Amino acid sequence: MSKKILIVGGVACGGKTAARLMRIDPEAEVIMLEKGEYLSYAGCGLPYYVGGVVNEYKDLLSTAIGVVRDENYFRNVKHVEVKTKNMATKIDREKKEVTALDLASGEEKVFPYDKLVLATGASPVKPPIPGADLNRVFTLWTMPDALGMRAAVDSGKIKKAVVVGAGLIGMEVVEALHGRGIEVSVVDFLSHPLPALVDNEFGNRVNCVLKCKGINFYGGEKVLEIMGENSCVTGVKTDKREIEADMILMAIGVRPNTILAKEAGLELGESGAIAVNSRMRTSDPNIYAGGDCTVGRHIVTGKPCWQPMGSTANRQGRVIADNISGKETSFKGVQSTAIMKLFEYTVGKTGLTEEQAAENGFDAVSITVVDPDKPHFMPQGGIVMIKLVADRWTRKVLGAQSFGTGKIDKRLDVLVGAVSGGLTIDDLADLDIAYTPPFTTALDPVTHAANALKNKMDGLLRTYSATQLKEKMERREEVVLVDLRTPPEIEAHGQLPYDEVVNIPLGKFWEKAPALPLDKEIVTYCKISVRGWDAYSILKRLGFKKIALLEGGILGWPFEKK
Repeated sequence: MSKKILIVGGVACGGKTAARLMRIDPEAEVIMLEKGEYLSYAGCGLPYYVGGVVNEYKDLLSTAIGVVRDENYFRNVKHVEVKTKNMATKIDREKKEVTALDLASGEEKVFPYDKLVLATGASPVKPPIPGADLNRVFTLWTMPDALGMRAAVDSGKIKKAVVVGAGLIGMEVVEALHGRGIEVSVVDFLSHPLPALVDNEFGNRVNCVLKCKGINFYGGEKVLEIMGENSCVTGVKTDKREIEADMILMAIGVRPNTILAKEAGLELGESGAIAVNSRMRTSDPNIYAGGDCTVGRHIVTGKPCWQPMGSTANRQGRVIADNISGKETSFKGVQSTAIMKLFEYTVGKTGLTEEQAAENGFDAVSITVVDPDKPHFMPQGGIVMIKLVADRWTRKVLGAQSFGTGKIDKRLDVLVGAVSGGLTIDDLADLDIAYTPPFTTALDPVTHAANALKNKMDGLLRTYSATQLKEKMERREEVVLVDLRTPPEIEAHGQLPYDEVVNIPLGKFWEKAPALPLDKEIVTYCKISVRGWDAYSILKRLGFKKIALLEGGILGWPFEKK
């Protein structure tokens, strides 16, 4: 006997649930309702369509061999009945029915179900500020949003744009518009770019990239008004300035679409998203939910966590299908993993930042290392920066941030596994990471980060992060900064902006180190602080007590240099 599975929402989670069910459950009769026109499209690819990296919007709707995932595709290939432009308006849990409005005909229809799946997603936050309804004020969350933005950019009339919100979507669009020759400015209420992804120090590194590209970032500013003339945008007014613009992207966040669930009396979480258990069941055993409309659990803290990501939605769709078909499967949770490309750089994060770890009761210890992603003798190498966080007492890896021009994704995924698997820094340092010169150094940057944090936690090394040293210098504490680089390196990469810098190349350090003052703290560094670690060890042998190392060296310094 067939069982009726009704899915509300046909993009990431809904499409994955339907496809998985038809593969594993011969009794499933699946109907999918989607209020929009487009199905199972790659929403995370929308900024790349706007920027012209993806030429045709249909590429975001298609399979790898170019078949568009439309109603015919789902019917003929997946044997799933799909009804687009049908918006679910009411759930009758007692009758196990969903009422939907056909947006084309205006007709109301009723769909019975044995099991119901809510994959209603999320919607962009639209603040009630004057001018928000002007022409060329966009959000970027759906395919129609992307089509509208692309048309505006292709018109050639957009010379200046303002992106309001420096999160993932906003920053991806910054690169897309810059690549189309548009002058871009970014405004965010918080102090640094990507505030939900990285801490202030790594945010400063991102801001340095923006400055190098001629992109203005206005952090700590509130948008008061979108200015316009004749129904068209002319600029943005913040509490500190006015910025000219021909186009605005509002990218300040999204909210889960939960009205249907709330009106049906389903339990919601603290974030307002639908509460589910590890099997993705709601408070009604016959209703499942997944994707951006649901609240999950953070693997590290064990607390509720809302992570609206396409990858999460797809993983949850598979779990839902398994449980509907009788195959008991659990969704372990999320750990705030995200990654993005920003020009020639990559930025990524998993788990907790040091600040987040402290807020959640961990005794957090961190270190930042900078390493090449390939040996110096191999061409086309880049730099990898990793900030690794662990708990002092359990030594478990709590999280990491990554940034650089090198292969960040590989390192980040190793760190994802370390956090998810509950590895200690000792376990991480001992991982048998694949090695060959075209891909990595003999000891991978992840291994170096783990070893450096072990040294710090075991009392073999005292360090300052860039932020800590900057604050120390601003307090005008008595410090001597020892730079172990050669003059050509200093010319190439700049110098710390302090008068207390002494330059002693490492080859002469044994000879000249005894002349350094014993009554002042000595902080050593070099390009990436490997030679700084050597000099630190020399000072220790010579009897110096007040010594420390600058984490990441000059390449890891995210502030002004001279």
